[in-house]
Amino acid sequence: MKKTSNHLIPSRAAKRANFDAENIYPILDEALFCTISYAMDNQPYAIPTSFVRYGDKIYIHGSVGSHFIRELVKGIPVCITVMLADSLVVAKSALSHSVNYRSVVIFAKAEKIEAEQEKLDSFEWLIDKVVPGSWNYLRPVTVSEIRRTAVLAFNLAEASAKIREGMPNDDAEDKPLPIWSGIIPLQTLRLPPVADEVSQLIPIPDHLNPLRSI
Repeated sequence: MKKTSNHLIPSRAAKRANFDAENIYPILDEALFCTISYAMDNQPYAIPTSFVRYGDKIYIHGSVGSHFIRELVKGIPVCITVMLADSLVVAKSALSHSVNYRSVVIFAKAEKIEAEQEKLDSFEWLIDKVVPGSWNYLRPVTVSEIRRTAVLAFNLAEASAKIREGMPNDDAEDKPLPIWSGIIPLQTLRLPPVADEVSQLIPIPDHLNPLRSI
């Protein structure tokens, strides 16, 4: 994908690109992690991190002392990517294999969130995304913790989604071959919780109960 000053221009599989929020937002809401890429001193960096979307922005958290966070706060341009793999696409020829996926690419600059309430809200949004229902169960966040944690927001104005779905696109001459083709579905599962050594006798809280029988 190429970027101009004002637009995203897909440069590969352009027919799969989509710039509508109705396609972009569900992918961002399902994905737990993104990769933030940037360049510094002619050296590329790509950092995976958890994130949450709220409205037309995504938010990340990090230590105020983090080198990564300090660089992003400078307002350098970043490329943020998210990908969800849904199935492996097995074709009749090796180079026709593919993946059914949903992905988002975002070009943006970091906005440092200073307001204490917005920072606190972003903590709740992220925690309840990663472990739904846990925010009100946990020990409340302290003022000191809020001050030690940086929150960065990235606008989704320059975001696009790409989606690939369906069966293999075998060449016409390959279709009659007696070689199996189709898809192998992929699934990410949350398995039953495992207590640490100090929580062995503490009942699993209600918000984690659905995970017991998965």
